[in-house]
Amino acid sequence: MSLIKVKEIIGSSPKGFHEAFQEAVNQVCAQKKNVTGAKIISQTADIKDGQIAEYKVNVKIAYRWDKELHGQ
Repeated sequence: MSLIKVKEIIGSSPKGFHEAFQEAVNQVCAQKKNVTGAKIISQTADIKDGQIAEYKVNVKIAYRWDKELHGQ
């Protein structure tokens, strides 16, 4: 039996929302090998001097948790 665990994280990029989303996925995939899906919950941006300085996405990422349960 396997379980699915969901983590909520924020990815950011000065380039755009797509890059911020990819950065969030990349960070989790570097730590977890069983990633099964991702969903953007919200998008925000930091504004400086009237320009977008940083794009941010709040992401829920799901991964299989079975190996963690057994300490592997």
